[in-house]
Amino acid sequence: MTRPRIYVSGPLEVGTDLALGQEPSEHLARVLRARPGDALSLFDGHGAEYEARVVAVGRRSIAARVLGRCSVDRESPLCLHLLQGVSRGERMDYTIQKAVELGVSRITPVLSRRSVVQLDADRAARKLDHWHSVVISACEQCGRNQIPALDPPQPWPAALKLAQAELRLCLAPDAAAGVRSLSERAEEVALLAGPEGGLAPEELAEAVAQGWCALRLGPRVLRTETAAVAALAALQVLRGDLG
Repeated sequence: MTRPRIYVSGPLEVGTDLALGQEPSEHLARVLRARPGDALSLFDGHGAEYEARVVAVGRRSIAARVLGRCSVDRESPLCLHLLQGVSRGERMDYTIQKAVELGVSRITPVLSRRSVVQLDADRAARKLDHWHSVVISACEQCGRNQIPALDPPQPWPAALKLAQAELRLCLAPDAAAGVRSLSERAEEVALLAGPEGGLAPEELAEAVAQGWCALRLGPRVLRTETAAVAALAALQVLRGDLG
């Protein structure tokens, strides 16, 4: 059985005991029926993985002892920055989760003209906290020991300026270029995907004027939660570590 992987926000040190957070503790105790002596893998987001064992199980908390440190690199050689038009609820969660699994290094939620979701300051802060928990959970599941950067939701003009990658791609179903036509061997790629209604024509034109390359994924129009994931997978096959 694969040992559970748990993210710990504080720095980890071999030989110390620590109390795990309430959410992972409840999952370990109630779902996995953890007992003293059970093995765990802990990580703090800085690249290393730590072997640990459960030393005490309480009703709402579990204590673990850190036994050893191991440097494990599961990061992609391709530096991917996803700029994703904010979509509704589970669609955005799905895109963020799968983007983390596919090795992105940075995620920027974008509020574009056709975004159905409208966020004031309070709601944006709550969404950011929720999306951060999605990122952490995805890292725990897929084995990543580094946490991708997650930006606060950005309005359209500001979002374009954040992308400093060598190659910048924006998804557009009517674009002339496809993934296989990419010839530039960039190690840093920014990918811009629209929300449910896609990018508005004037937004696409603005992006292209600023040096973005419009890219289509095939003859079919993909949903927002599918498009970015499909593009990231294709880029990882062509330039990264899939396949």
